[in-house]
Amino acid sequence: MHKTEPVMTGGCQCGAVRYALYERPESTVCHCRMCQKAVGGPFAALSKVRIECFAWTSGRPGAFQSSSAAERHFCAACGTPLTFHFLDGTHIEVTTGSLDAPAGLPPTKAFGVESRLPWLDLLSPGRLPESKTEDIATRTVISRQHPDHDTTSA
Repeated sequence: MHKTEPVMTGGCQCGAVRYALYERPESTVCHCRMCQKAVGGPFAALSKVRIECFAWTSGRPGAFQSSSAAERHFCAACGTPLTFHFLDGTHIEVTTGSLDAPAGLPPTKAFGVESRLPWLDLLSPGRLPESKTEDIATRTVISRQHPDHDTTSA
């Protein structure tokens, strides 16, 4: 177990699986087709730390060996994609969106650019009509999402 306090924490949407990072990660995005499918989105935003600076703190994730070289972890209860790592690698990458405070980790590099979707530039502010979630809410929603911090019970 780590003797220091985590630098960052994160986990899945339902709170069944939580993790801690013990060094500040380097954030990237990957546009490769495998990452697109793994996260169900146009790219994977990933934040990398050395394996010894990563720990599961509650729950146990499911795992999928997405290739002969790599494995991905996810929450078996809610399906949240959580990690990517090369089986023989020295680092593990968490999905940036699963971190409790992802806003301070802008990507510094892009990988798999041969599969970048050609319409991503439309996501720049002002290119599409925009609205806030509360502006388009047409029904009462009670969130079951785990809060963005550790709790005493998941």
